[in-house]
Amino acid sequence: MNKLAYLILIAIAMLATKAVAEDVIEFKATEVASGIYMIEGVGGFAGGNMALSVGDDGIVLIDDSMPPLLEKLKATIKGINNRSVDFLINTHLHSDHTGNNGAFSEGVTHIIGHENMRERLKKSEIDGPEGKMPLPSSALPVITFSQEMSFHLNDQVAQVIHMPVAHTDGDAIIYFRDSNVIHVGDILFNGLYPYIDLGNGGSVAGYIAAQQAIYALINDDTIIIPGHGPVAKKADLKASYQMLSQASQRVTELKKKGKSEDEVVAENPLKDFHEQWSWGFISTEKMTRTLYQDL
Repeated sequence: MNKLAYLILIAIAMLATKAVAEDVIEFKATEVASGIYMIEGVGGFAGGNMALSVGDDGIVLIDDSMPPLLEKLKATIKGINNRSVDFLINTHLHSDHTGNNGAFSEGVTHIIGHENMRERLKKSEIDGPEGKMPLPSSALPVITFSQEMSFHLNDQVAQVIHMPVAHTDGDAIIYFRDSNVIHVGDILFNGLYPYIDLGNGGSVAGYIAAQQAIYALINDDTIIIPGHGPVAKKADLKASYQMLSQASQRVTELKKKGKSEDEVVAENPLKDFHEQWSWGFISTEKMTRTLYQDL
């Protein structure tokens, strides 16, 4: 799927979300470790999973959903701690994870993201009253990093680590080592085919390498907050990269035989993965086409 198609899909999802947000979609906050919460949408598409670290030193939010759900997100955060969000970490650039950047930055919140992510956001456009317009500067990270940075807050050390050319080329994971909790953004769609954004610097090999690097970083007790899907464990991450590795190998072998993209799709090399991994956004066909286009 190219960038334009992805943006169109997100716009449709946002319109659908706006139509039902007041009555249906809510946020559920679950304390996965002391002072660390996973925030997920229930009742409809609410963007990517978020995380919140709260304590005496302040509040750190990871990702921030989409504009139609801003007030519900703020209410959920206030239900945990009534203080303002001090830091907002973006795992990557997609609008279902960064849609409320501008709203949060109007207060005391400082936005953090990888330097590649900031550069790509600077080139993004949004719908304005007279057509397309640049993303406002208030939505951009004001603190960037190239490889890794750490937060020492709320009796926690949180490592923010860049994972190159994976879901995009500006992905960040956040590892709370003391609590053994990690937010991996869209480097894991738990139990689902992943979306790999080739147009924004992502790659299949990089995605698999990132998952394997995370697997080596954590242990069997680590709580994984994925970008989408339920909370995960190490075994879920392994299942994802094993599936993707096998799928990529199958498509690669067919392309080496000279088959076109449509011919590979027609052979349906991922058919045995379909029932478990296919979903509305990334079907088996779309996953197959992504694997082929990446080659």
